[in-house]
Amino acid sequence: MLHSHRLIRALAVVALLGLAGCASLRTPETPRRPAADVRAELIALMPASVNDRAGWAADIETAFAAQNIEATSANLCATLAVIEQESTYRADPAVHGLARIAREEIERRAAAAHIPGFLLDKALSLKSSNGQSYDARLDTVRTERELSELFDDFIGKVPLGRSLFGGLNPVHTGGPMQVSIAFAEDHAENYPYDDAESVRAEVFSRRGGLYFGIGHLLGYEVDYPSPLYRFGDFNAGWYASRNAAFQRAVSELSGTDLALDGDLIAYGAFSISQTERATKSLRERLGMGEGPIRRDLTEGSTPDFPDTKLYRRLYALADAEAGARVPRQILPGIKLESPKITRDLTTAWFAKRVQSRWEDCMARSGGR
Repeated sequence: MLHSHRLIRALAVVALLGLAGCASLRTPETPRRPAADVRAELIALMPASVNDRAGWAADIETAFAAQNIEATSANLCATLAVIEQESTYRADPAVHGLARIAREEIERRAAAAHIPGFLLDKALSLKSSNGQSYDARLDTVRTERELSELFDDFIGKVPLGRSLFGGLNPVHTGGPMQVSIAFAEDHAENYPYDDAESVRAEVFSRRGGLYFGIGHLLGYEVDYPSPLYRFGDFNAGWYASRNAAFQRAVSELSGTDLALDGDLIAYGAFSISQTERATKSLRERLGMGEGPIRRDLTEGSTPDFPDTKLYRRLYALADAEAGARVPRQILPGIKLESPKITRDLTTAWFAKRVQSRWEDCMARSGGR
């Protein structure tokens, strides 16, 4: 039996689940909370051990206001849960073994390009823009920001750097919420800080990492019964939990083993995904041609996918075959792959860890 305080905590979380999974964008009818109130709540919710809680609170509140996201306790706790999971409140978190990881990646690329080791050593021995050799800087990098700056320098000044990396910096994520730099570049139009040097540099800052991370977490509308699936999307991409459930329904109806990764179509030229093939194999039962099926699958990256004929007809078949309503969202079945990851981790593991942190935060908030 639950002890009384645990029971109260559990009931509070259950009562708030229905609110937390819904759309998070503030409507014109929803008055904006005073900034001072939001910042005060954030300071109260953060662990006492966090340095500069007032600064963190100010940057988070600014991100919510600039992106018109409703600053509910549920949304604030979702943000804090991801920050704690991804960086434990460090704006530019250190990555264990990053120097070794980076050197191994450079050597792998050199081998793939048939570049002799002595030539790579020569290039790395050159003096970089800060006066140190690239080799010396590589030995001391601790954070993704430092590594990104090193690669920018190397690519810009050394011809071999451009050959190894194709002119593109290979550091793809950064900041306190480990947000994708590509996502940030695609969503920088209304960035509120006029003194920003570049989107990439801002991602590695506290204010920028929070702005783009909060946008990735909460800046889209989705109708989930629990924030757990939004946390899955944060790791796997917008609507991935919704789309993974669709894939599972297609898999069961077609008898095709599909990867439940949330990717419905392949975007390469003349390519077709296994999900698209399996869905098209159901065209007679769906009463739809291949063209309309393809057209509706392309809506998988939008909030409108549940309104398509394909989505409605596919789930009508799935519900009928199961004799019950099948889930419209599941956690994507993705194994996390990164040189930084040394254990067998999955999107489901990540989402459940963040959900646990969110529940703890909500218990502290009292549902304010």
